[in-house]
Amino acid sequence: MKRLLTLLTFVALFAISCKKADYQKFTHNPELYRTTVKKLNDIVLENNFPPVIASRNYAYANIAAYEVIAAGDPKHYRSLAGQIKHLPAVPRPVKDAEIDFPFASMLSFCQVGNAVTFPEGSMEIYVEELKQKVKDAGMPSSVFEASVTYADSVAKHILKWSKGDNYAQTRSASKYTVTRKDGRWIPTPPMYAQALEPHWGEIRPMVLDSSSQIPAPEPPAYNMTDKKGTFYKAVIEVKNMVDSLNEDQRHMADFWDDNAFKLNVIGHASFATKKFSPGGHWMNIAGAGAQIKKADFGTTVAAYTQTSIALYDAFINCWYVKYRANSVRPETVITKLIDPDWRPYIQTPPFPEYISGHAVISAAAAEVLTHNFGDNVAYTDSSESEFGIAPRKFTSFRQAANEAALSRVYGGIHYRNACVIGSQTGRVIGQMVNEKLQLKIK
Repeated sequence: MKRLLTLLTFVALFAISCKKADYQKFTHNPELYRTTVKKLNDIVLENNFPPVIASRNYAYANIAAYEVIAAGDPKHYRSLAGQIKHLPAVPRPVKDAEIDFPFASMLSFCQVGNAVTFPEGSMEIYVEELKQKVKDAGMPSSVFEASVTYADSVAKHILKWSKGDNYAQTRSASKYTVTRKDGRWIPTPPMYAQALEPHWGEIRPMVLDSSSQIPAPEPPAYNMTDKKGTFYKAVIEVKNMVDSLNEDQRHMADFWDDNAFKLNVIGHASFATKKFSPGGHWMNIAGAGAQIKKADFGTTVAAYTQTSIALYDAFINCWYVKYRANSVRPETVITKLIDPDWRPYIQTPPFPEYISGHAVISAAAAEVLTHNFGDNVAYTDSSESEFGIAPRKFTSFRQAANEAALSRVYGGIHYRNACVIGSQTGRVIGQMVNEKLQLKIK
């Protein structure tokens, strides 16, 4: 009888362990985190978030997820509290609580993503599907409830912290005043949209001490009378490039266009098309890097988080420089003084030219991804396939960043200097993020 009870106990424990292994195979799969980030990326796209605001969405959601992972594995991951000097200590898990930390990290990501996107609650259907799947995979109710509770506490903490970043105050800040002085930015066709987020340089950064910490040199002075001058030559270079693009250059410009809202005008009809923002594109690249390197769940979350912080700070710095320099776009100069019928290959976005945002954020992201996954990581980027744009192959993250910067010249929306300086600035920001934020404990 005693032997029979022992055997029955063993069978029961074996069944429980198998059940546990089943649900952990699901919740601990890094592919599930990549899917979760992509879900937020899709919502950002669908709701037409500008690139700077999108970067805020990614940063806070990923930080919430990462803090859960760090709490669950403090031997391998270090909390960002204190490393980001204004982030207060995150709530610790209740002692002996049965928490599935990867599952809790995704719930925390979604809860923050729900709150910082609009319409608020956009991720609720995905969350309910996720919860049902873990139940179907056999997660015990005690683990489920403890995970939900901890995820909620971390998400609330991160959301409370986020409210101090000056975002709400910039919603009611004064609008940009357009001046017609030569060399100054003015709205461009076909939307003639008002200046996008002129106060984004006032947002609180995470690693930078201030938006102005990394200054950029003044752009070349506007001068279209001196045909041997730096500015005139820059304008002519853009015009000549766009007028003679080859197939690969057009593909490059299309691939890195990343226009979150393009207005298409055909005769008297107009319609909008949407793509991932530049930051969203680099979130996809972060996922590709993690997948290629076969990163585990925690490493994947850490890479996304560090990349999203670099993007966030890079946009803040870049926008500070843009509205300080307030430089005119090539389209404005060329159509006014050279060829009134000329148009750039891609649509000019509604904010000043110098420095190139795509150059800054791409270089920053590339430095962080190189730090996380190594240099010379070859990959194929198929992020744009869903928009009908063929994939491109890259030998490294840095090569991709360099191409992203150059694509803006081919697209006809930036002078080369803005892309060169933008890349230099972005690299500095990425290196600062790598130095100041030590996520993994070696």
